[in-house]
Amino acid sequence: MTAVDPDFLALPLHAVADAALARARSLGAEHADVRVERITSQALRLRDGSVATARDSATVGLAVRVIVDGTWGFASHTDTDPDTASATAARAVEVARTLRPCSAERVELVAEPVHAAASWVGGYEIDPLAVPTRDKVELLSDWSHRLLATDGVEHTDVVLLAEKENKFYADTAGTTTTQQRVRMYPAVTAIAVDRAAGTFESMRTTAPPTARGWEYLAGAGWDWDGELARLPEWLAEKTKAPSVEAGPYDLVIDPTNLWLTIHESVGHATEYDRAIGYEAAYAGSSFATPDRLGTLRYGSSAMHVTGDRTVEHGLATIGYDDEGVATGSWDLVRDGVLVGYQTDRAFAHRLGLERSAGCAFADSPHHVPIQRMANVSLAPDPAVDRSVDDLISGVDRGIYVVGDRSWSIDMQRYNFQFTGQRFYRIEGGRLAGQLRDVAYQATTTEFWGAMEAVGGRSSWLLAGAMNCGKAQPGQVAAVSHGCPAALFRGVNVLNTREEAGQ
Repeated sequence: MTAVDPDFLALPLHAVADAALARARSLGAEHADVRVERITSQALRLRDGSVATARDSATVGLAVRVIVDGTWGFASHTDTDPDTASATAARAVEVARTLRPCSAERVELVAEPVHAAASWVGGYEIDPLAVPTRDKVELLSDWSHRLLATDGVEHTDVVLLAEKENKFYADTAGTTTTQQRVRMYPAVTAIAVDRAAGTFESMRTTAPPTARGWEYLAGAGWDWDGELARLPEWLAEKTKAPSVEAGPYDLVIDPTNLWLTIHESVGHATEYDRAIGYEAAYAGSSFATPDRLGTLRYGSSAMHVTGDRTVEHGLATIGYDDEGVATGSWDLVRDGVLVGYQTDRAFAHRLGLERSAGCAFADSPHHVPIQRMANVSLAPDPAVDRSVDDLISGVDRGIYVVGDRSWSIDMQRYNFQFTGQRFYRIEGGRLAGQLRDVAYQATTTEFWGAMEAVGGRSSWLLAGAMNCGKAQPGQVAAVSHGCPAALFRGVNVLNTREEAGQ
């Protein structure tokens, strides 16, 4: 794709922006910005090959945000015409003046370059929302019936989420941007039932959500046929696997699992608003406070983590954020030491930075932009291209962890435990069959400090989530996390069945 949808460009985008910005200026706003957005989405769910859910939705509207006498004001509307934009700007100014007595400090924004008439489109080939629903259902149903035709699989649950975001932005400094991106999440779960024991077990695909188009389900970026063919075999082995013996183990963690640990223990912890206690909704604040910037030993010297809003096919990737800031990449943890945070323009000013990290985002035209997570990723080894097998070969007694499942982490992003989809015993540097009931538990700094080695580029995968929640009222954002496989020494492993008193 190389161009924004013509029907979105046909909206009176510049007339709306001119009307809103002019009204805001005339009423005394020191800063004003306007967003016109259209977000279209589809959710499909098939149970045992039959459609259980088919939902299409669209959100269209305009938003005006202002600073008046150092105070934020915000208003939005579902109509996208110049008269409505002017009236919405007036309401935003009124909100700012009403809130001024409640404001404890003035809002200050770091200066940013002006980007006039900028345009950006994500790196996808086929708009997933342009593909007929019938074709999507046919493919998902075929996947379901392939699994149901195998021994041991009694039920299937298949989900497909697809979204497209069109966004126009303009501000009083002169920046105007027009952007378009898509994101998709297909997931297939196979379920086995043990009627004699009255129990069941499940196994889900590890294919990540992505900012690719429909070509993803045709095999671009993931071997769907290969994973679906092996899913029944993995599930059958899991149902017969022995329960893990709790205790310390060396872990080789696959990127299909490690991405979530990065998200929870590094991604949220390095959001600057959490680090200063400004934000605590959904995920709490952070142990990684600004007084520890540059000195906190986050992990071993093998740990190099970046924030990145530019990586190809990243869910949080975009050309310009919701403050008109051109996006980029920067270090959060370098050689195991905390060296940076995720910021927007206001928080960059608080931190004393010259530039924003480009992390402002709103999930709807009817929500105010807040600081949101970039694609936070663990770098592979730049010198040695270790494979998963290479890492496993260095373990005498351990566990190989594949796929994400449930997790728990405290409100400081410090004490945690994570489970997964599959666990394999490692004995003498080789895999020796599956285990079950496994969870690994640690504190953030202990865990990352135990990371002895990371895999090379060939083991690196861009995974992530479509449903990262934050703020009040709540907002949801999609974010990717790239990482290689990694080797951790002496991590505490729990037996989840014993922990549950079973």
